[in-house]
Amino acid sequence: MLTDIKIRTAKPRLKSYKLTDANRLHLLVTPAGGKLWRWSYSFDGKQKGMAFGAWPKVSLAEARLKRDEAAALLDEMRDPATAKKLKKEEALEASRQTFERVAREWFETNKVRSPPTHRSRRRRSIPRRSASARDRHGRSGSIGVPSSALRHSARPA
Repeated sequence: MLTDIKIRTAKPRLKSYKLTDANRLHLLVTPAGGKLWRWSYSFDGKQKGMAFGAWPKVSLAEARLKRDEAAALLDEMRDPATAKKLKKEEALEASRQTFERVAREWFETNKVRSPPTHRSRRRRSIPRRSASARDRHGRSGSIGVPSSALRHSARPA
């Protein structure tokens, strides 16, 4: 079993090496001096692994807790890595919906300041803008308020 002292005193070597804890949790010590939490498991007859973060940002106790949570998912016959990815995607989808909600709210408060034809074009473009804020790799880019919106909102009411 690992202790905090063993982790702190682990020095980098020419090749990466592992300091093992219980239930397949280990700390990978890299030649550059990084200390990374890893957990190996098997699912559906295949060996897999999960990363839990870098030490000291993720402490020994936190890594053990994450390992136990992932093992609980494994006991339910669910792949912990897939569950982690789904959780990230759900958070991303929630933020996307938040942008659309904020954009619609902004539109409602500023619709008096623009002509009707412009208002209808802007209202129709809100869902497109929230979807197009992602690049071809699925990463979100910077989503700014349209420059026309800034000009209209800068005027006194």
